[in-house]
Amino acid sequence: MHLTTTKRLLAGLAVAATLTTAFALPVQAASLRMAWSQDATGLDPHKQTAFSSLRLLELIYEPLVRLDANYNVSPAIATSWEFSADGLTLTFKLDPNAKFSTGDAVTSADVKASFERLLDEATAAAARANFTSIASIDTPDPQTVVFHLSQPDAPILVAMSGTNASIVPASAVTDGSIGITAIGSGPFKLDQWDPNVKEVLSPNPNWAGGKVGVDGITISVLPSESAIIDSMRANQIDFALFNDPTIATLIPGEQGMTLNRIPGLAYNVLQMNPSRPPMDNLKVRQAISCAVNRQEIIDTALIGEGKVTGPLTMAAYASDPSTLFCYTQDVDKAKALMKEAGQEAGFSVDVIAATGEPPYAANEAQVLQSQLAAIGVKLNIKTMDLKVYVDTWLKGDFDMAVAQNGGRPDPYPMYNRYFTKDGNLVKVSNFSDPELDKLLQEGRVETDVAKRKPIFQQFEARLAEQAPWVWISSTVTYTANLDSVKGYEINPSNLLFALSKVTVGQ
Repeated sequence: MHLTTTKRLLAGLAVAATLTTAFALPVQAASLRMAWSQDATGLDPHKQTAFSSLRLLELIYEPLVRLDANYNVSPAIATSWEFSADGLTLTFKLDPNAKFSTGDAVTSADVKASFERLLDEATAAAARANFTSIASIDTPDPQTVVFHLSQPDAPILVAMSGTNASIVPASAVTDGSIGITAIGSGPFKLDQWDPNVKEVLSPNPNWAGGKVGVDGITISVLPSESAIIDSMRANQIDFALFNDPTIATLIPGEQGMTLNRIPGLAYNVLQMNPSRPPMDNLKVRQAISCAVNRQEIIDTALIGEGKVTGPLTMAAYASDPSTLFCYTQDVDKAKALMKEAGQEAGFSVDVIAATGEPPYAANEAQVLQSQLAAIGVKLNIKTMDLKVYVDTWLKGDFDMAVAQNGGRPDPYPMYNRYFTKDGNLVKVSNFSDPELDKLLQEGRVETDVAKRKPIFQQFEARLAEQAPWVWISSTVTYTANLDSVKGYEINPSNLLFALSKVTVGQ
């Protein structure tokens, strides 16, 4: 399932460069050699759910706004925004310098076309449910966009900050080229994509954020994260993205390398399919939740990296996990629940896990397999290539799935798409509950943070008790770079956008 640099900061760097040569970028900026072990699965920013895809696309596309390191909404394509007093109108002013990589200006027509595409059910947009409060969109002039809302929507700005809400050219919406070509207004443009081999990006000369610090980025897809470290040791790779803590935690001992590590909002989870027997029985789902030792999974599969979490991973709203239903392993209670459900003899069930995202998914599944055996639940582990896994997952075609899902700093855009009756990913959760729907709606319209917190804590407690999924742990985000890479700043919001700011020493 969230590193950014605002245009103001970049503009400040540009001004400083004109005042003194001491801080100027190299006359001939070097190319950044980057690597990851899991490639993007597609180029449509509105449809992609794989982290690897979103990381690539956030270098190419821009949303209206971004989140900074403290989760504050900051400018991107929009320079300012304002809600009406009744909360039913949201007006954006666009940066008059914003341009796509083609040189065409980003206008209000492009914003309108992008959101109309997001809202079209035929698009199957990943974040559609976040924007269903949009009743209509007006474009009074090329730099002004007015969203008319059917109800107050406190988290809509946070929802608009994601890569899944990227602004695309209206012409690309019309001609159907989105996902075939990638034309954005971000710091880089995509020159070449050889799936599972490499991507080649060059600076977008029209980016309103200013001049980037490198003359391009070449992303190599290597067979493993161990191979990435070997390439960094050989000075063949400058910067890399890591997902496997067993590999990432080796980096601090490597000379000339720096590990960038920060807790993230994403979460590791065992997803059950409550539409399939016997997971349609609440007591069975609760038994599985009670049988799981979350800390043991973290210690064994994640070598201690991450923390036990409930559904909410953001500090502003999350409850203490120990207060949630059965978050301390209780095998006796689990066995009693299985007996009440008529499943005392146990059952066999398949669980799917992707290879590579996260790389420890199979290890998590194996620990779960051992733990659930104690209550007679036999897990048959089926590992899949990421693209096959994502397709299967989006169809909800599984008994159980070991997953890593993205988080958001606001609970509503994080979960409404899964757990409301009109959520566009309700097919993935296969679970709808009127009380969860009600609480999410209450949190959506409430603008007072102090009043929103108890609403979402009730939501979290209800979700843990209903146990459609078993939340395991929060995640840790890792990147690494050679010491020759300067200016990289990690934060939990946008991992790779900060590459617009880095330089590579000669």
